[in-house]
Amino acid sequence: MTELHQAAAAGNFDQVEEILVQNKCDPNHRDVDWSSKTPLHWAAEKGHTETVRILIEHGARSCLRTEHGWTAAHFAAESGRLAVLRLLHSLHAPVDKEDCCGDKPVRIAEIYGHQDCFQFLKKAEIECKAYREMAAQKGISLDESDEEWAEMTKENENMNSKSYSHTQT
Repeated sequence: MTELHQAAAAGNFDQVEEILVQNKCDPNHRDVDWSSKTPLHWAAEKGHTETVRILIEHGARSCLRTEHGWTAAHFAAESGRLAVLRLLHSLHAPVDKEDCCGDKPVRIAEIYGHQDCFQFLKKAEIECKAYREMAAQKGISLDESDEEWAEMTKENENMNSKSYSHTQT
């Protein structure tokens, strides 16, 4: 866990800002010991709204996923962090991506009983889709795909299909 991960998880805004301004840590660094969580995942989970904002302003990608496919929105939904979800949505972060089990943040909010987050995300998903369509029509590029996670998922599928074929012989 980097110094930036720790400061983001603790909600130490001043320390996060200092680290980012001095370019001491990559805001998109994935901590392999913590399922590839980024500082943004930690800040979203803990409900540190201003830390989420400054991380994104300094290049943190809201589309990055953990090894299980969770985005910052999944963590905010699990913890009932409505203010973080509102901020992510206002910044056009993908709040409607499925994890490796097919669950979107709206489902996570529902599972954990966060009705305010659930109601917000139901509306936000529709707005997210409309924004995506408008952006495509206007040629606006969106940062919505985590290439590294997609590659890892593909490798896992290939390994699983090879294992399956070996058990069939």
